[in-house]
Amino acid sequence: MDTRIEVILADITTLEVDAIVNAANNSLLGGGGVDGAIHWAAGPELLAECRGLNGCETGDAKLTKGYRLPARYVIHTVGPVWHDGTRGESELLRSCYLNCFHLARLHDLNSIAFPAISCGVYGYPLLKATRIALSVARDEALRGYPERIIFVPFNAETFKVYREVAAEFELPVHFSA
Repeated sequence: MDTRIEVILADITTLEVDAIVNAANNSLLGGGGVDGAIHWAAGPELLAECRGLNGCETGDAKLTKGYRLPARYVIHTVGPVWHDGTRGESELLRSCYLNCFHLARLHDLNSIAFPAISCGVYGYPLLKATRIALSVARDEALRGYPERIIFVPFNAETFKVYREVAAEFELPVHFSA
């Protein structure tokens, strides 16, 4: 496996990578959590570009410039709201990750950083979401692209869950707090 998978306890808006992923809402016009932080750090130009994208469907992804962020691009994806697990939530979350990787390949991006999509106000169970995220990352890493896949948990508890799932999958992951 040539791809390096990392889990970093950091502020995703400070990472110098080709793209950071925004856990956006359907409007793409900003919100709370990581979405609000990315919009704030990127500046008003990001909001202006997002206005022209006509929103985003759940499970899909769209790319914008990074503007004032150290990241060159932002990939906006809309994760599912967790209900009870019987409304296609796992397929939609998997689709978020797959569509982000698809955009990374299309735009020749070698490093991509993900937040814990849908695990905040959307209520997706952290363990289930992390298993999906790391399984998709493992599959992409086996394909040898991109060079770096970074997960950026929002707190120490989330960091711990990434560590547990990586061990469960016997996945070689570099951790730094």
